[in-house]
Amino acid sequence: MAISVDTVYKTVLLILNKEQRGYMTPDEFNKIGTQVQRELFEKCFEDLNQQVRTPQTDMDYANRVALTDEKIAEFKTENDQTVAEKAIGVTNPTSNIFTVPSELYKLGSVTYEPSSNIYPEMQRLGRSEFYNIRKAPLTTPTKNFPVYLYEDNKCIVYPTDIINVDHIKMQYVKKPTDIRWGYNIGGLGQYVFTNYPYVATAINIGPITTSITSNIASATNNTYSAATFTPPASGGTGAIFDVTVVGATVTNITVVSQGSGYIAGDIITFTQNFGANTTGTLSVTLTEANLFSGSQQGYIDFGLQTSEQTELILNILLYAGIVIRDPQIIQVAQSELQQDKINEKS
Repeated sequence: MAISVDTVYKTVLLILNKEQRGYMTPDEFNKIGTQVQRELFEKCFEDLNQQVRTPQTDMDYANRVALTDEKIAEFKTENDQTVAEKAIGVTNPTSNIFTVPSELYKLGSVTYEPSSNIYPEMQRLGRSEFYNIRKAPLTTPTKNFPVYLYEDNKCIVYPTDIINVDHIKMQYVKKPTDIRWGYNIGGLGQYVFTNYPYVATAINIGPITTSITSNIASATNNTYSAATFTPPASGGTGAIFDVTVVGATVTNITVVSQGSGYIAGDIITFTQNFGANTTGTLSVTLTEANLFSGSQQGYIDFGLQTSEQTELILNILLYAGIVIRDPQIIQVAQSELQQDKINEKS
């Protein structure tokens, strides 16, 4: 279960503002929050290494090895060829060199799955081991006992006739996604949280004021909800537009549902009937600024386990004290964090 980025940000602001000690902008929070999440994520591996060397209780919820592994489990996954950022590929159609997914942080295991009931785990070797085992006929790699080398973010698989990316599965720990407290600017200049998930290829919610081409005539004054349009060639879908026409003039085009799959340069051509005798056309050409990727809209929650929320907030406050140059905030946060560490290690 992810930690709400909105909850964390509002908690941090509440603590900072209680004594009127300063303010953290959303952009500052996003950068600091991403840094703190990465620190806590990497700390899990060191904690796990420490805990496996100490005796553990077998009581429920008290086994520290299991609890630490649960924190890492939030990021455990397997590559899926249908998801672009998880897909693996080969250097050429006849190669046995497979590129690992871009989101990979630590590689766990690699399996060879040519069918639904055959999935041997590949043995990971170093160069010296590989050179030695392939010398002997009895130990040379086969499809029943495949091996791989992991070098330069690539898995080199043996035997060399394993070349189908759909037959290779990688189980790994993925990197945390940068957090994002998305916002719009309100009427008073305030930051207003955009309570919908970030999708890079979605269209910004709200009015579109640029790149409109309109020569419609004889239109009927009205606001046309969910105006019909021709989908762009990119394949983007799901967006919903409201179009307001006054005196055959388009006064407003508002995005009420962001959709996904759109790219800069897409042309949205409306086929809506804007009146019985309407002539002409209406279209919108999307720019980078019209997409989530070119704006501040949409949120991305923390990927950490919910049990990390207290330490997450304290670490962000520690950085906040540095940003606003308040030694007292730093001291309080450090004290709380030190006590947490003592409780965890004792």
